[in-house]
Amino acid sequence: MARGNLLVGQSGGCTAAINASLAGVVEAAWESRDVAAVYGMRHGIEGVLRGELVDLGAEPSEIWSRIRRTPSAALGSARYKLEEEDLQRVLDTLIRLDVRYFIYIGGNDSADTAHRVSEAAKHRGYELHAIAVPKTIDNDLPLTDHCPGYGSIARFVSQVTQEVGLDTEAMCRVDPVKIVEVMGRDAGWVAASSSLGRRRPSDAPHLIYMPERPFSRETFLQDIQRCHQVHGYAVAVVTETVRDSSGESIARADPVFSRDSFGHRYLTGAASYLADLVARELGLRARFDKPGTIQRMSMAMASDVDLQEAYEVGAHAVRAAVAGEGDKMVSIERVADEPYSSQPGLVPLTAVANHQRLLPDEFINDTGNHVTPEFSRYALPLIGGTAVSYPRLQGVPVPL
Repeated sequence: MARGNLLVGQSGGCTAAINASLAGVVEAAWESRDVAAVYGMRHGIEGVLRGELVDLGAEPSEIWSRIRRTPSAALGSARYKLEEEDLQRVLDTLIRLDVRYFIYIGGNDSADTAHRVSEAAKHRGYELHAIAVPKTIDNDLPLTDHCPGYGSIARFVSQVTQEVGLDTEAMCRVDPVKIVEVMGRDAGWVAASSSLGRRRPSDAPHLIYMPERPFSRETFLQDIQRCHQVHGYAVAVVTETVRDSSGESIARADPVFSRDSFGHRYLTGAASYLADLVARELGLRARFDKPGTIQRMSMAMASDVDLQEAYEVGAHAVRAAVAGEGDKMVSIERVADEPYSSQPGLVPLTAVANHQRLLPDEFINDTGNHVTPEFSRYALPLIGGTAVSYPRLQGVPVPL
């Protein structure tokens, strides 16, 4: 195999772990005798099209241990769908720079980009080893046990939900209902993680609504009313993309930017709508919380397991590429739960690009408004094996 240069980029939503994967790529590339130079794309594949590439070999070597624990995307990210005419321009640049190893860190759409670049190189007769590195808080990539980025957002959401619950319980005579809206394009993995700190029936979240089940406004109101009667307050977690039985989102479309370049809708307002619905129909004052982008890249609550696995899949991508692999994505294979361990693998990009893995039925309860113990067994190791759980006072009454 000819010695050549390596090009790496980051794409999609930023996470707490995506830079750990970048550090894994760069440091593994330095260790390989088959990699001459390491270049980075600024803002994903757009950096190739715009001629915005950087020499990562010019960075001080000590910076990568710090980048490894830095949130967001150090190279800059993007959501750009390659047009057919873009592919030849990309190949022209790769050939001119003698890039033989193409590493792209991202989710479903990034896998599609890596696959199309790989196919274009084959048709051109150019030897290029393209490997995708998984990254998505949505945790919806097939053929991998889980995705880097998910463990950290799961840890964030599980802790925040416990804190929201304590606040709502304390303020139940003023604001007895709280709706928390979390991320998740078409899958409920993030919403499900809100349950990981729950120890008692009175703990939040009392209700979880995920895109895998049709959302009923009538059932939702009944659920809220029942929880309020039992506990004196109610906390519900809802995925931003939940849909009713007709397939219509309960959130409204962004009035300015309706879709990204891959056709995914920009939605806003699920939690605010539901809070208004509760107040209007049940006469209960309801508030809502929406963590926003901080939930997917909070380094303060990042999972050490997540960061380590993110680094390892980045390094494995380089080792696979220089070994002659191409048109593949690195996967994570769970080896054991107690103690938890995993190992990297490889899966075909054609089985990943433009495919999704939804929350399986065995992780969703029969009523479709919470998760099962099977989900907790799956997810707890990914956040570090424990979730925060706060104590309560016994509340022994004083005789008057």
